Amino acid sequence: MKTHTLLMPLDMHLHLRDGIMLENIAPLSAYSFSGALVMPNLVPPVTTKQNIIAYKKRILASVANDYFEVYMTLFYQNYSKEFLEDVEDEILAVKLYPAGITTNSKEGVKSFDIEAMRPTLEAMSELNIPLCVHGESHGFVMDRETEFMSIYEQLAENFPNLKIIMEHITTKEAVQMLERYENLYATITLHHLLLTLDDVVGGKMQPHLFCKPIAKRPQDREALLQVALNAHPKVMFGSDSAPHPQHEKESSGCAAGIFTAPIAIQMLCELFDKFDALENLQDFISDNAQRIYGICPEFKEVRLSNTPFTIPKIYNTVVPMYANETIGWSIDDIS
Repeated sequence: MKTHTLLMPLDMHLHLRDGIMLENIAPLSAYSFSGALVMPNLVPPVTTKQNIIAYKKRILASVANDYFEVYMTLFYQNYSKEFLEDVEDEILAVKLYPAGITTNSKEGVKSFDIEAMRPTLEAMSELNIPLCVHGESHGFVMDRETEFMSIYEQLAENFPNLKIIMEHITTKEAVQMLERYENLYATITLHHLLLTLDDVVGGKMQPHLFCKPIAKRPQDREALLQVALNAHPKVMFGSDSAPHPQHEKESSGCAAGIFTAPIAIQMLCELFDKFDALENLQDFISDNAQRIYGICPEFKEVRLSNTPFTIPKIYNTVVPMYANETIGWSIDDIS
């Protein structure tokens, strides 16, 4: 039997929702992860200090029995420096969404006017607050991330001291951008390391594999695998685990989002083991994020083995990726 131990695994892009959904799914992340960067796209979005503090309290109440560091984000608007100074101790990053591009993002940025954004982004640079970006245009769905590369270029060039995280990258062009600008970093999801568009709609539509940004071409997946499996120092794991009730996924208007939180660590072990890269998983799932963000999460040791594990059919009203399928790695113990 093969075993592997991970220390302080981190999920640097997680959706926990609110209300009953938060109570149902947050403990699943807190069980195996040492901490997570929580997204602010609630309804209404998290845009005030009061919102931040209250939401964090609700999250911590839902995971009261686990050691779990909650890193908060603020929904991007054009904030004043005084406001950012007031909230900087409550957040780890600010999250930018193009308006209407994904779930609960209609209050996002409608026009990327660099000069209008300059006061906020310069203040963030001075305060060392990273900018996390959902990088998609409103163009043809397969080209949206590639079309957004010019926006990343503008941001990186105009604000060289601003740490910019390209969230859940899906294309080889995004991977190439990592080498072009010192201040660009990226998160990569489990599902984009495994899926191409063919897995989603090549046969019957697979609603629980549908997400935004949508899975791309085999050559894009290969580019992501290359940097993830080699634990490129500018990439880190972010699940983008996005729960929706089963009835919202299995419907004619299928909601975008893949739920991977309770199986991500096991499946990453299986994937990295398949490519003889287990020695790099610690960097990808924790150490790179600690260095990039300058954080030290709660200690947690996760011990796994290559013992088969059958993914449950459903977790508290949410169907996970690969439900009912058996994978090759299991969590044995956590301390």
